[in-house]
Amino acid sequence: MPSVPADYLELNRRLWNAKTAHHVASDFYNVPGFLAGQSSLNEVELGLLGEVAGQQILHLQCHFGQDSLSLSHLGAQVTGVDLADTAIATARELAAQLQTDTQFICADVYELPRHLQQQFDVVFTTYGVLGWLPDMEQWAHVVAHFLKPGGRLVLVEFHPVLWMFNPDFTRVEYAYFNRETITEVETGTYADRQAPIEATAVSWNHSLGEVLGALLDQGLEIQHFAEYDYSPYDCFAGLEQVAERRYQLSALPGKLPMLYSVVARKAG
Repeated sequence: MPSVPADYLELNRRLWNAKTAHHVASDFYNVPGFLAGQSSLNEVELGLLGEVAGQQILHLQCHFGQDSLSLSHLGAQVTGVDLADTAIATARELAAQLQTDTQFICADVYELPRHLQQQFDVVFTTYGVLGWLPDMEQWAHVVAHFLKPGGRLVLVEFHPVLWMFNPDFTRVEYAYFNRETITEVETGTYADRQAPIEATAVSWNHSLGEVLGALLDQGLEIQHFAEYDYSPYDCFAGLEQVAERRYQLSALPGKLPMLYSVVARKAG
């Protein structure tokens, strides 16, 4: 594993705090529509989750809580966790407006066992999450720690092949394997590319083997794995819509994997 900058958590917290207000105001997240009853969940994760009513779900890296609240609307008891305090404050405000009992905790994933003493039927984490974490073995340990016996991890994530490219997808810039810490100054945000944001982002690319291997090392059983040639979000440069909630790279349509999904079960 590459060396980890001592200040990576604070840098990324500042980045996501800066993004949150712009995300809440963006068409991308459509908060007015969400508050009016629209779900933020996509068909991939809904299909993997199945019936969630009555289940206890831990949502890691929940941003400002739309998916957590959508799961609550389906009848789950949900605890959402995120590093960015501005995002968690916004999530709590939305929960109050929607009059749900969804709980939100501001914490780093690795430190969460110090803040939460509970186990869950499902650990849920999706879309642009793992790259902010340097160590998949430690992440998988946290996942296993919070799962009840027989509980499941449901992961839907952007494919690591995407993170090899520069933002315009015109050249390969980074290794597929986790060989370096990627430190970049980001301007704008995927939800509003003109947003007046300029902040340092610290991330890592985790291969499929690294992610799956870490889960297997914790004794979790891989029950499902799939790859997809589309993104449900228009969140990268140069995408074209090919169907409802499906986007592909216009220069490489259908030629690169864009998502993958995993369901892993804890014995018991």
